[in-house]
Amino acid sequence: MPPTQVDLPPGNGRGIHVFRIDRESGVPAPDGVFEMGTSPSSLAVNSSGDRLYSANETDRIGDSGEGSVSSFAIDRSNGRLELLNTVPSGGAGPTYVSIHPTGRFLLVANYFGGSVAVLPILPDGTLGEASDVKVDEGELGPTVATSAAPGSFAFSGHDRTHAHMIEADPSGRFVLHVDLGLDRIFVWNFDSERGVLSPGGTHEVALPPGDGPRHFSFHPNGRWLYSIQEEGSTVVLFDWDSESGCLSERQSLSSLPPGYAGSNFCSGIHVSADGRFVYAGNRLHDSIAIFSVGEDGMLSYLGEEWTRGNYPRSFQFDPTGRFLYVCNQRADHLAVFRVDAESGGLEFTGHYEPVGNPSAVVFLDLAAGES
Repeated sequence: MPPTQVDLPPGNGRGIHVFRIDRESGVPAPDGVFEMGTSPSSLAVNSSGDRLYSANETDRIGDSGEGSVSSFAIDRSNGRLELLNTVPSGGAGPTYVSIHPTGRFLLVANYFGGSVAVLPILPDGTLGEASDVKVDEGELGPTVATSAAPGSFAFSGHDRTHAHMIEADPSGRFVLHVDLGLDRIFVWNFDSERGVLSPGGTHEVALPPGDGPRHFSFHPNGRWLYSIQEEGSTVVLFDWDSESGCLSERQSLSSLPPGYAGSNFCSGIHVSADGRFVYAGNRLHDSIAIFSVGEDGMLSYLGEEWTRGNYPRSFQFDPTGRFLYVCNQRADHLAVFRVDAESGGLEFTGHYEPVGNPSAVVFLDLAAGES
């Protein structure tokens, strides 16, 4: 039997949607769909903007239940996609993909398989078989998060190991991944010639038991990392030593407004391009929390903006940083917000774009000047 899908309801998505964005209003205009029945839950575009990679979360290959990852060519004249190939992901339920800074490897986190994999990107943009797969091991955290709000029943991923995100540090020398079930951030040395991971730096960094690290984001200066915990509803600041690969925790604060009680599941986290603000997603509270970044990297809570929908699984800035697009997964739409560059605040533009179970948004500049 296939593993249970966590982010219900299933079945409303059609595949990968293509939109053209009006740069002045931020409004996306539908421009085609690449139909897929495999839940492409995470996307990554290469630096030249001519290849796209998707994690196919519900796909199953063989008796092992292993998932798959697909590569696509992008027609830069119109944004259309052409499937190049599909390969095993190195575990069940791939939920996150990112491209190593060298552009030669795709990094994959397999949520249901509790593993991470490195897939070579071949010269034509297709994917090769995994050059390395690491399976998470360790003691599972409790089903009650240490840092959750009073009365929380936010128990999602401590039934087993769950690799949730993987990404290289800005230098590319190290690769980090989180396991929600183990309440750990793992640090790996990365061999960029062979595409192989080996324990590096502090290797295992513990978060409070049951808090469930989900995603992380590096500050543009490369010295600070912010981690968001799905069940604990916290944002944690780490100092990052790019020479040794070591993380040192310095601050932890709630992603929720003061006085909040009940359940919440955090989702994504992003640092603004200028490094002045951090944005954190809350599901059930259905908000984007906004923090200012001090000169020392410490965060101060500024407030939050309602996402105008249900269960914001992810959100993303457009390339200009002027607009924020929120994937309200259970409301089946994207909501578009204008970003105030001075205050960091978000203002709803009034535009909803219908998309069944939206999961991720990526941007690229096309030859025609659109994004």
